[in-house]
Amino acid sequence: MSIPNLTPKRTTSAIVLPSTGTVGDDSSATGYADSAAKTSNYPFGIYVDTTYPLHDVNFISGASDQVAYTYKKLGGDILDVELTVSNIYSAYEEACLEYSYQINIHQAKNVLSDLLGMSTGTFNHDGQMTGGDASGSAANLALPRFEFRYARRQGEGLAQEAGFAGGLTEYSASFKVNKNQQEYDLQSLIYSSSVGTDPALGVAPKFENLVGKKKVKIRKVIYKTPQSMWRFFGYYGGLNAVGNLNNYGQFSDDTTFEIIPTWQNKLQAQAFEDHIFTRLSHFSYEISNNKLKLYPVPNGEFPNYMWVTFTVEKDGWTEDADRKSGMSGINNVNALPFENIPYKNINSIGKQWIRRYALALTKEVLGQVRGKFGVIPIPGESVTLNSSELLGQSTSEQQTLKDELKSILDDMSYRALAEKDAALLGATSKVLEEVPLFIYQG
Repeated sequence: MSIPNLTPKRTTSAIVLPSTGTVGDDSSATGYADSAAKTSNYPFGIYVDTTYPLHDVNFISGASDQVAYTYKKLGGDILDVELTVSNIYSAYEEACLEYSYQINIHQAKNVLSDLLGMSTGTFNHDGQMTGGDASGSAANLALPRFEFRYARRQGEGLAQEAGFAGGLTEYSASFKVNKNQQEYDLQSLIYSSSVGTDPALGVAPKFENLVGKKKVKIRKVIYKTPQSMWRFFGYYGGLNAVGNLNNYGQFSDDTTFEIIPTWQNKLQAQAFEDHIFTRLSHFSYEISNNKLKLYPVPNGEFPNYMWVTFTVEKDGWTEDADRKSGMSGINNVNALPFENIPYKNINSIGKQWIRRYALALTKEVLGQVRGKFGVIPIPGESVTLNSSELLGQSTSEQQTLKDELKSILDDMSYRALAEKDAALLGATSKVLEEVPLFIYQG
């Protein structure tokens, strides 16, 4: 039996990567008319769609050059490479987006603590900002002002407990002092004031309808002395009293006769204020579970009204109506107004990383393609494809490139740069210690 004469329809592979790409291959050079054309070469089209602010013809040129680079690296001039130019373009776009992701994560670690509470934005499916106060800010390309925002916020919370400042609005309410009534339920009194009018002022209070059954925290208890007493005793409530808290004849308390630390002055100021509202008022009090107890028992003649200052407990994520404290702003890496890095802002270092990473991605695609066949039979022999080797190389190279980039970025974090500057200054100081001092000669 004679051997049949085979007449194959093709003597070359149906899919062969050309030796180079051209901008003309890419319809994005003039923009896309519809999404189907956009996704023909690029799955996302972030850098090629002319309707996008990131559209860049230089990206198209870079993607075209990647075809020739891949063709040479995979030996396309010796054996066919079963890929299309679209596979290369897609890998190049993914490499750019991966580089943008790694850089943005690094910058987020650098600046998050300084940006907490600042404006964020809204994002579309490609990660580009479509609105919000931070829209168009390019925050991931900026060097923000250095601030201790997180530490300051903690400090404000501590200061609030100490009665200096804080993030909660402080309100005041009044209540009538009754003869022979020593105890007053401040929670009940404040709640009743929140749904009516302040009896001392005759108008609705600022905390109207805010209290309800919410817990309130009493800050101070105050009453106003007759102004004639002010004229006789003076604002500081004492006449030539001995001690650092009152007047020394013609000298005021601001006159310093001894050197004392600043913290002592601060404690004196607090004690001074407490002194005015308690000892000099002829009344003292104690508060237990928002129950106020006055000493001595009021006699019905004076005072007629007393005031309390207080704060209303609220959810930690609820903003005050009259001011913004940043609760609706940046709270973590997810809310940072970071878009994809524009192609034009990626320098030569980044573009070389992108070429290498895109090649690793291309090997993954080629390995998947060749893995579908495994072994190709030919007359009298068979050809085993290198799918497993390509997939192994791709995985290893992608991880190596990511680790390399992360290592470089970690060495260039703001903290690392500060440590290097400190080390450099220390080394410079040691060198200068060995420099002989100049001797002046007249």
